[in-house]
Amino acid sequence: MRFIREGFLFFVSGILILTLGIALTIQSTLGASPFDALLVGLHRTFGLTIGSWEIVVGLTMVLCNALAEKKKPEYLALLTSLITGAGIDFWLFLIRGWIEPSSWIGQYICLTLGILLTGVGVATYLQSKFAPNPLDRSMLVMSKLTGWSVTYSRACISLVLVVLAFFFDGAIGIGTLINALVTGALITYFIPYVKRFRNTLPTIVKGNT
Repeated sequence: MRFIREGFLFFVSGILILTLGIALTIQSTLGASPFDALLVGLHRTFGLTIGSWEIVVGLTMVLCNALAEKKKPEYLALLTSLITGAGIDFWLFLIRGWIEPSSWIGQYICLTLGILLTGVGVATYLQSKFAPNPLDRSMLVMSKLTGWSVTYSRACISLVLVVLAFFFDGAIGIGTLINALVTGALITYFIPYVKRFRNTLPTIVKGNT
């Protein structure tokens, strides 16, 4: 029971941190990650909120993954998309109007902070081992079906997302490239620290009771 409670705590807090990072990269106007750039493009082209498109695209990926593997759809993955979508809309609603950097220094600070929070958020969310992320699942499915490495599969998916984002007037810029190159390394860097924190959490809680 304690493991489940801790897992849920890391799941929700990780996604909240992740979505704050996503919102900051979008507000930097320097370019979001390939996936988020597409969401912004769909928002600009068809309406609906960016978070709503997170859910729609997430559902599409879940169904495509199921067709590719000839298995039942992993509907639990939609939980991640639902919470992520709600988190993106929540943070954008909260920070718009007072975090809109106009100078290049402010934009790069906003972008850097957003990418760092994205890395911390994903590293935290992964500790829960709850619901799979549709994008990450697509990466694994492609790697399994093609025999390509995970890195190459992710790069190919990112390229497709950038092309789609371009056609839909997505948030593509230098931040998109930085995001694609740096985020994976940041996640890898933060995972041991988050894991160490989770292992020491019971001791901290016990000491405060």
